[in-house]
Amino acid sequence: MYRISIPILLFASTTLNAQELPQPSPKGEVEQVVGLTKIEVEYSRPSVKGRSIFGDLVPYGSVWRTGANKCTTFENDGPVMIEGQELPAGKYSLFTMPTPDAWMIIFNRNTELWGEGDRKEEEDVLKVKVAPQAADFTETFTIEFQNVIGDVARLDLRWEKTRASVNIKTNSTDKALANIKEALAKPDADFRAYASSARFCVDRGVMTKEALAWAQKSVEMDKKFWNIHTLALAQAANGMTKEAISTAQMSMKLAEEAKNEAYMKMNRERIAEWSGKK
Repeated sequence: MYRISIPILLFASTTLNAQELPQPSPKGEVEQVVGLTKIEVEYSRPSVKGRSIFGDLVPYGSVWRTGANKCTTFENDGPVMIEGQELPAGKYSLFTMPTPDAWMIIFNRNTELWGEGDRKEEEDVLKVKVAPQAADFTETFTIEFQNVIGDVARLDLRWEKTRASVNIKTNSTDKALANIKEALAKPDADFRAYASSARFCVDRGVMTKEALAWAQKSVEMDKKFWNIHTLALAQAANGMTKEAISTAQMSMKLAEEAKNEAYMKMNRERIAEWSGKK
């Protein structure tokens, strides 16, 4: 009996230790592509639970791990501008130092830190200051991306009635142009590839002569109301206003046949704009 009871107890103990139980501060993760740069944040999410947070649980003027448990990490697969300062591609631990009037945001190269006490200031890569804002109540600490438009985004840190936001900017133009060069060099590049390449360059105001050639090639390969519209934009970008109006009229006619209200509206607006410049 004694020999039997030992493995039974060990088995019960092993089973208990292997159980997955809810965590007081569960792990959270948020990922966002800004331009062509992927940014990922991993953190643990404590809750208010009736407590006073900033200035109390999180003391003002002290470095905070920006969450709970292991330190929050911020990973970017390309260089980004944080509040106007460059942060090279890499993975960093993210610390903050809140005060009533300003938050210091700290990026540290050591990503294996458990708490703020383990951080070494000489391993800090970047520090920026942002002004906190009053916000609607947030029970559980939340990190999220907002206002993601083109190459810019805003990273929000929200808890209790406070929001601290960090402005992020990337530069996707060089990488996109390299992608365009590679795509159009392929023998199977179709009218869509030429049109999208032209539209990107027109929208960014770069390589407009090449954009015009690509837009023309796209239309020659297959006429669609949307790539004809892109050709009109490329013509206008190259000072060919009269031709742009004529091309936009052609695009609008095809859009009407396709019953595409969005492109009908865009063509009308462009024709009116360019007609005033003749």
